[in-house]
Amino acid sequence: MLTAHERKRAISGGALSLAGIVLFVGVAVLVLLAAGIESGGENPLTDPYLLRVLRFTLLQAALSTLLSVVLAMPVARALARQPHFPGRLWLIRLMAVPMGLPVLIGALGLLGIWGRQGLLNHTLAALGLSQPVSIYGLAGILLAHVFFNMPLACRLMLAGLERVPSEYWLVAGGLGMRPVSIFRFIEWPVLRGLIPGIAGLIFMLCATSFTLVLILGGGPAATTLEVAIYQALRFDFDPGRAVMLSLLQIVVTLLVLGAMTLFHAPDDHGLTSGRAPRRIDGQRAAARRIDAVLLSAATLFLGLPLASVVVTGLESNLLKLAGQPVFLQAAITSLAIALAAGFLSVVISFAIVRARSAISADRRKTLGLRGLAIALSGSSSLILLVPPIVLATGWFLALRPLGDPSRFAAILIVVINALMALPFVIRVTEPAYSIHRHRTERLAASLGIHGITRLRVIDWPGLRKPFFTALSFAMALSLGDLGAVALFGSDSLMTLPWLVYSKLGSYRTNDADGYALILGLVCLLLTIAGTAGQGTRDHESGRNG
Repeated sequence: MLTAHERKRAISGGALSLAGIVLFVGVAVLVLLAAGIESGGENPLTDPYLLRVLRFTLLQAALSTLLSVVLAMPVARALARQPHFPGRLWLIRLMAVPMGLPVLIGALGLLGIWGRQGLLNHTLAALGLSQPVSIYGLAGILLAHVFFNMPLACRLMLAGLERVPSEYWLVAGGLGMRPVSIFRFIEWPVLRGLIPGIAGLIFMLCATSFTLVLILGGGPAATTLEVAIYQALRFDFDPGRAVMLSLLQIVVTLLVLGAMTLFHAPDDHGLTSGRAPRRIDGQRAAARRIDAVLLSAATLFLGLPLASVVVTGLESNLLKLAGQPVFLQAAITSLAIALAAGFLSVVISFAIVRARSAISADRRKTLGLRGLAIALSGSSSLILLVPPIVLATGWFLALRPLGDPSRFAAILIVVINALMALPFVIRVTEPAYSIHRHRTERLAASLGIHGITRLRVIDWPGLRKPFFTALSFAMALSLGDLGAVALFGSDSLMTLPWLVYSKLGSYRTNDADGYALILGLVCLLLTIAGTAGQGTRDHESGRNG
């Protein structure tokens, strides 16, 4: 048990972290509101440009969500029906790669397959078809969003289907139910409960998408709110329009988050017996062939862009690229920002988790403590409500009176990336801290071990592994982020994603491919380091930048 002093210190640490988050986000939002009022309070509903950007943002998010969910459903059912499909485990692991892959690298992989000089157009030209397939515009954005979000939807649906009690399949076999009836009476009720939550999550990711739309948008006709904010400040330097776009973005994310709270998690009755589920609807030859085609198509759809990144990256002169001063500068800057952002995110998350644990252990909770616990629970959601590009815009305007805002760019990027990683870091640290606390608090109290001694002897050995796991995940997210740095990136502040994007923008695609491969390998090594010693357990994570 925590002493009164330790409980007070834990709660104070959580309250201080919460105050810092609220202050950082609140300043950005208040500056945007003040700038909007100062500009005359122009009604965005009367501005044709703002309306067009808002319509396209919602349209592409809705279509991307629909396609991701609809395409994930048959793939998830095929995986559930065919537990012995060759390479099934590797396909499931392959589906985890886009969720942890920097968005910029995935976009380059898609260009390598679907772009004007990609594999598909080369194949069509070899067949005598000269009309190229264009990945730019709405079609390319939808394709990219499906590439990143369909695997997420598929894995969540598969997890739900695999939780169906084995007795259901015994009854279905005894009744001789055909595949259509199995889908109607067994699978669809499970999927129907999962789809609203999955769709809401994917819609949020697509509505706040930045990097994919920036690369594949193809012009003003295919621009989302976040990209329009970036363009308004970076190219047009129109703070008034950037403010209105930022406020619209906040309203959209607030409405989506509010709608997501209306859908409760489905009841999970789990397995009602110890036996593993054994399905009977995937044994027919026709079903096996159909499922094999679906799973093979999913493998090619996900695997070819990733293979393209590796192949095109290896074709560039990696040793020469790695020795260039601009790469060394970008690598050092990226690693420094990632390490600082990761450490800050882990420290904040542990403070929040420790405070929530201390409050929950307090049997006589006051009204203030209950309110603090609720605020701490929602603290990590603030970054979802106010996306990174909106935070960067607010602070850009707040720092303008002090001179060139780019002087503070590194600090802002560190804090924004730390907040961006906070929801994922808390998912790693909170279960580990809860288990550790239940295992050790009584023993530590009985031995009279407190303070620094407890941290050194008990807490650090027990929490060291989840600490480094969370740190590696946060660093990987920060390394691959382009959103926060896009507003401040320059020759004096060059990160690896900004270097890749700048090379791509100057049509030096060979260099961009090489740098993208190096960036991907660094993120992969961080992810492997974070999951080392955890067996085959899969970690879910989402980022669409």
